[in-house]
Amino acid sequence: MTNCLRDMFAVPKPIIGMCHLQALPGDPAYVCDSGLDAVVEDARMNIRALQEGGVDGVMFSNEFSLPYLTKVDAVTVAAMARVIAELYDQIEVPFGVNVLWDPYASLDLAVATGALFVREIFTGVYASDFGLWDTNCGAIVRHQYAIGGGNVRLFFNILPEAAAYLADRDIVSVARSTVFNTKPDAICISGLTAGQVTSTETLQLVKSALPDIPVVANTGVHLGNIQEQLAIADAAIIGTAFKRDGVFENPVDAKRVRALMDKVAILR
Repeated sequence: MTNCLRDMFAVPKPIIGMCHLQALPGDPAYVCDSGLDAVVEDARMNIRALQEGGVDGVMFSNEFSLPYLTKVDAVTVAAMARVIAELYDQIEVPFGVNVLWDPYASLDLAVATGALFVREIFTGVYASDFGLWDTNCGAIVRHQYAIGGGNVRLFFNILPEAAAYLADRDIVSVARSTVFNTKPDAICISGLTAGQVTSTETLQLVKSALPDIPVVANTGVHLGNIQEQLAIADAAIIGTAFKRDGVFENPVDAKRVRALMDKVAILR
């Protein structure tokens, strides 16, 4: 078990459950009539179910801010900070944040709320469903330290959903150069979209190339494949599989969470 994961979660092969926030002010699907109070209560219900089910950590993301921005408006960070602040006393496990898909905003939110880690796209240039997706890791990391976020752990998603690396490079070379140039705390490997299975072949390639770096299965982990995924990955981030009937749009189902976590306990 690596120091990064051990320090945060104190268990081998930690499972991080996603708290997907409903659409926020400024998002096309935001419901003005019910406002942020409804977003807070939905998140409260999901956090309760995740923790009752026994997850090792949680991560807040603005998952329903579709279509995503690569530079979000200030209101998004402010709204997410309010949600987390209202739930703060009820959060019993280590938590992280992800403002899709803006690494500066994710770090701002982490510092404001005390989140231990962020998951983001920090490196690379991609052709994506959100347009040309460019990054500047040097500027992002300097921003991290400028705002006092040096202790925030960085989970680098190097195979982002709905995007393709523009350069003709294989995932192993991308992983190795990312580690050499940026020193990530963990590497995340994803499927095409939320809920889509992470390739075990890709996980194995990256883990073999980076045996000393935590490699996280970032999407598509469920009860049926958790054993093969955790045979390679050092951790898993799970959202859709924890939802009622395994449907992305549904609320978290504590029974589904418990069923998977019971299996993880056996695997550990």
